[in-house]
Amino acid sequence: MAFSRPKRRTYSEEEMYEYAVGALARRMRTVAELKRLMRARVEDPESEYAETLVELVIRRLKDQGYLNDSNYASYYSSMRRDNQKFGRGRVITELKTRGVHASVIEKAIETAYESVNEEKQAREYLHKKRMEKPKDQKQAARVFRQLARAGFGTKTIFSILKKWDVDDETLTALEGEQE
Repeated sequence: MAFSRPKRRTYSEEEMYEYAVGALARRMRTVAELKRLMRARVEDPESEYAETLVELVIRRLKDQGYLNDSNYASYYSSMRRDNQKFGRGRVITELKTRGVHASVIEKAIETAYESVNEEKQAREYLHKKRMEKPKDQKQAARVFRQLARAGFGTKTIFSILKKWDVDDETLTALEGEQE
């Protein structure tokens, strides 16, 4: 079933506020995500009226505590750490794509990952993905790529592979692939 685009029209501040609250009720969003959603609804997104309207609604939501990128970043990073077992790199990348400011990301990641043993986290991730000790070079490369996509550092990945007795030739080839 195809969804139709929302009708672009002129909204009052109250109508746009109601739309924004509804969007936040469905799930947490960053300031950038909410701005994108609201701009998609207005008739002329580049007009001064549209920009002012969006900024007024954003300010009102921030003042009421409904919209806070710091809270979003810390909640998001702890959820990704605990539920998906992702490493720092993956969470940082995802928060950047959601429009969170770099300094906010840095604080949230520091707090979320301060007491996390990265190697233990990577092993939990592999267990969750049902990945076992690689039997050959191809499987070792697969494990390497999977952990790299999950946001773990190469130092951690090589540490795990060395403990699994992956031969030095394979590790050298993977090291070359990383660069």
